[in-house]
Amino acid sequence: MDQGSIARILKQVSGGEDEIQQLQKALLDYLDENTETDASLVFSRKFYIAQWFRDTTMETEKAIKSQKDEDSSEGSHHAKDVETTGQIMHRAESRKKFLRSIIKTAPSQFSTLKMNSDTVDYEDACLIVRYLASMRPFAQSFDIYLTQ
Repeated sequence: MDQGSIARILKQVSGGEDEIQQLQKALLDYLDENTETDASLVFSRKFYIAQWFRDTTMETEKAIKSQKDEDSSEGSHHAKDVETTGQIMHRAESRKKFLRSIIKTAPSQFSTLKMNSDTVDYEDACLIVRYLASMRPFAQSFDIYLTQ
């Protein structure tokens, strides 16, 4: 991954959200901007929103499950795990809130909310997609699967 390009995109995309949300917003801006030239981008945009919402829900469920597993086991690091689970839950809720706000906004209205429409071009959008895909659990464990 080209971390320099990712850092440049993050600088261009304004917002107080976390890095993942900024990249998601930049990609959705790009898709929304180009829906007039390619109708399939409307589907892609909806697919990404649904997938990110599902991922956030799964992350939350895993955090709750791991907390329950820790409660039933020894619990030596219980306070630290609760704090981590609380942070995960807070981050998940903020991501869900962000995605819900995008879902409630019509695509034509969403383009008026953009700060810079020239922020992301095709190559940057491809890089964002690869970067976000590399953050998914399957992509992170792909080398393990190949080794086994």
